[in-house]
Amino acid sequence: MEHLCSSSPTPTRLLIIPFFLLFLLFNFKETGCSVSLSFRQQKLHHFQSDLLRKTTTSLGSFAKAASTDSPVSGKSSGRVFYPIGYGADPTGDHDSTSAILDALNDAVKLQNGLELLPGISDLGGVVIDLQGGNFKISSPIRFPAAVANIVVQGGTLRASTTFPSDRHLIELWAPDSRKASAPDTFSDRKDFNNGMKYEDVTFRDILFDSSYQGGGLLLIDSVRIRVTNCFFLHFSTQGILVLRGHEAFISSCFLGQHPTIGGDKEEKGYTGTAIDIASTDNAVTDVAIFSAAIGIVLRGRANIVTGVHCYNKATFFGGVGILVKSAQNRIVDSYMDFNSIVMEDPDQVLVSNGFFLGDGNIVLRSIQGRISGLNIVNNIFCGDPNNMVPIVKLEGLFTSSIDQVVIDHNVVNGMSLKSTVSKLTVVGNRTKWVADFSGILVFPDKINHVEYTRSSQEEGQWQLDFLHML
Repeated sequence: MEHLCSSSPTPTRLLIIPFFLLFLLFNFKETGCSVSLSFRQQKLHHFQSDLLRKTTTSLGSFAKAASTDSPVSGKSSGRVFYPIGYGADPTGDHDSTSAILDALNDAVKLQNGLELLPGISDLGGVVIDLQGGNFKISSPIRFPAAVANIVVQGGTLRASTTFPSDRHLIELWAPDSRKASAPDTFSDRKDFNNGMKYEDVTFRDILFDSSYQGGGLLLIDSVRIRVTNCFFLHFSTQGILVLRGHEAFISSCFLGQHPTIGGDKEEKGYTGTAIDIASTDNAVTDVAIFSAAIGIVLRGRANIVTGVHCYNKATFFGGVGILVKSAQNRIVDSYMDFNSIVMEDPDQVLVSNGFFLGDGNIVLRSIQGRISGLNIVNNIFCGDPNNMVPIVKLEGLFTSSIDQVVIDHNVVNGMSLKSTVSKLTVVGNRTKWVADFSGILVFPDKINHVEYTRSSQEEGQWQLDFLHML
């Protein structure tokens, strides 16, 4: 009775009220009412029959309702879709590509007419839950175009041996989007809204294992994409490739072509790029890159790299930690572990508060021979004193333009300090004073401004303090 009362009050009332009426009827009989016994028995018989019928019907309906309140279908629960329910194999023994695509296609059907950017449907936060499965993938999981507000989470995707080597495990790539990267241009208007195909898509807690067959994640013409707490492994091209669009936030991720914690004897053979960004306004934050020929490539503008640890391939073996090929980028609070930051014709680029270990340094590479608005400040460099590698090195000739370059306030141990601001003191008694800045200046033949002060010393000696500024 307690169960019936807590689950549904209606059947309880049907049971209590009729028995109360029976009590009244029997009590009425004992008072000696003038109604005949046969009439009372007939009415009581009909009443009991009707009571039995109604009670049986009510309890039957209640039991039926309780029995139908069973767990939801294995394919979905509310707005959460489970590829395993569509036949995906969580053990990885059999191909799960079709099942995952079926779950994705059903999820994007939950459209309610709302939009984020014009023409991009707001799916309301629908979730594709991989439920910790290990899924074999033979072809890319390519998202339908014009969708937003969707989450993919919690599992592993592994490329099969037949996965195409020029594709990525998951692709946000609309049929009418080209795969070529955009030219290196920048506009305050960003990308036109009607050029965007995806918005607010989140990938979290996923392991992308490319099995040395292509890449992990491809984002084309996408805006406000989050990639967080993910692991990218065994890629042969890129772990993550971002083309056009903007505001892809990559955070708390690990990327590597080969599993290692450093000192791998196969390190010199590393290939591929962990993160390739040909897009604007993106952020890479708290990421470790442990094996790849190149850690990060910045081919778009207004990007920021923060708290990144690159030990992907040592400079000694030809590796690059971060390659900057475009203007207006910032690299702060990052750790170059035995590799370097390489900048091509740097223009309005900031490198600050970084740590460079194992002869890791900054290379300025000449493409068209110009540098403008470069700031390399407040970094720590530590290397082998037997090598005395310069903290900033020129590669090629810069002859076109060198303007607004500040390299200063860096701390050095076991490497050669280079700067654009320098002080020297010369002591003597002479008519000609020579101060040689060539050992410390990044551009020793580009001295634009010199200040000096002269003070007298003992025994007729004079001291000249020179200050050079580019």
